[in-house]
Amino acid sequence: MIKLTTWGAAQQVTGSMHLLEIDGYKILVDCGLDYEHGNNDMLKNEDFPFSPTDIDLVVLTHAHIDHSGNIPTLVRKGFAGQVLCTAPTARLGELLMLDSVNIFMRKERRKVKRKNRTVTFHNPPLYLQKHVMETADRFVTIAFKKPFHIKDGIQVTFIPVGHLLGAAAVVFEIEDEGKTKRIAFTGDIGRKGYPILQDPEPIPQVDYLISESTYGGRWHSDQNLEEVLLKAIEETCIKTRGKLIIPAFSIGRTQALVYSLNRIFSKGLLPMVKIFVDSPLANYATEVYRRFNSLLNQEAQEFYAREGDQFSFDNLRYVEDLQESQEISNYYEPCIIISSAGMLEGGRIQDHLYNNIQNYYCTILFIGYCAPGTLGNRLLRGDPIVKLRHRDLSVFAKIQRTDALSGHGDHNDLVNNVLQQDNNKLKNVFLVHGEPISMEALKNDLEEKGYRVEIPMKGQTFVLG
Repeated sequence: MIKLTTWGAAQQVTGSMHLLEIDGYKILVDCGLDYEHGNNDMLKNEDFPFSPTDIDLVVLTHAHIDHSGNIPTLVRKGFAGQVLCTAPTARLGELLMLDSVNIFMRKERRKVKRKNRTVTFHNPPLYLQKHVMETADRFVTIAFKKPFHIKDGIQVTFIPVGHLLGAAAVVFEIEDEGKTKRIAFTGDIGRKGYPILQDPEPIPQVDYLISESTYGGRWHSDQNLEEVLLKAIEETCIKTRGKLIIPAFSIGRTQALVYSLNRIFSKGLLPMVKIFVDSPLANYATEVYRRFNSLLNQEAQEFYAREGDQFSFDNLRYVEDLQESQEISNYYEPCIIISSAGMLEGGRIQDHLYNNIQNYYCTILFIGYCAPGTLGNRLLRGDPIVKLRHRDLSVFAKIQRTDALSGHGDHNDLVNNVLQQDNNKLKNVFLVHGEPISMEALKNDLEEKGYRVEIPMKGQTFVLG
């Protein structure tokens, strides 16, 4: 008997975690951190709805922390099995988990002013560096598109889906009651034509499909990334000789952005402008992208053969230490600063924002989604005053945004991914990893096209007959 239970990302975006039980053998597909109630409520991730010691195997679709970030907790609480993933996912996942430890430690003791006194809250870290190292020791890396034998009657294949270096849909082939059943989990699905990354590949015919639905009911604009960057750089750095600040997630978004800027300047489309990449995590991640250059798309590989390193050029400087980062504040020539975090909720980007948000000659260009409640979201909605470092600062800098670097496929991409499946053979689609309104929009469209669709509740179990 095969059973599926969704324990995370059920009618919400974060915390992906799905339990697949095959005659008592328990496979956890993804084990991500749940951020649904904010970063300060991490301890809710500690309580698993099952015993970690009962899990036989973890299969990880990709490195993003809402898919991978709770595996060290699983290990800390007794999980003793392997973690199957692609090689880039193993390397990037380790970096992101170590970064999570740093975030936990910064939030371990938090002081809050209450009337005439200061109250200190103790937030014990969810896990420590040693737990990340123990997790990294469990990684078993699997090549794309080569079936891997898990045990008698169960094998898994990783299919490239874009979105992030190493990201994969996982397809299980299971012998059950004399028949072969195929079950696929999409992970997160990328976009066609994304910088650096290969296009998502079709998922082979399956009986059951567990699909993400992040952009259900939403469509990307037709903005051209190169044109957006050219215009922003020309208006901010060339005409007004100001600073262009681009908040960007360290892994994935920063590498795609750096490569795109390299293409622009290598063509001589603009005069040279100094570019600073100010994120230690981004620097480490870029080395991983260099190491797995053979997995980048054809355009990026042809650029490498013609121009050399996609992530290094004359006017680009990777910032190493904090002192060097602080010195950028005294750099008065026109420049571009790329820094994390993408939603402005922490990291070195806050230093650059603090020093430039009241600068009329500065533009802040958002290239990714900013969740409600974040500083990035407040700037995007047009708040004239924002609080930063306990100060109310007027917003004089220009605020712009583009979705040309969004790593998620939109509604059409999600629908087309399902349309590759014969609806006479696909028994059911399960929608996860999305807000309820997005799931309903995608469900309605798919049902109109003849597919059977379920939106699981957290903890709901389905027998896959």
